[in-house]
Amino acid sequence: MLHEPSVVIGTDNAAPKKAKLGVILFFVYTFIYASFVFIGLSNPEWMGIEILGGQNLAIIYGFGLIVLAIVMGFVYNFFCSRMEDKMNKN
Repeated sequence: MLHEPSVVIGTDNAAPKKAKLGVILFFVYTFIYASFVFIGLSNPEWMGIEILGGQNLAIIYGFGLIVLAIVMGFVYNFFCSRMEDKMNKN
């Protein structure tokens, strides 16, 4: 018994733009994360400063990085889906 692919796989015309967006988001996140590391290395006492609700900068910044990664994932998915719908019309 021969099984055929359930979906016809063609070229993704949006791939270059999706890759460019991914690289841009990667560098944005890398810069923000590198800033976190730089603060930790150069001024570790700053990480102990209370910022919000009795929480220090390290906690707020760390959770901010996690939330930012999730939000950037949703942003990437949203824009990539729009690019695919626009550029891969038959």
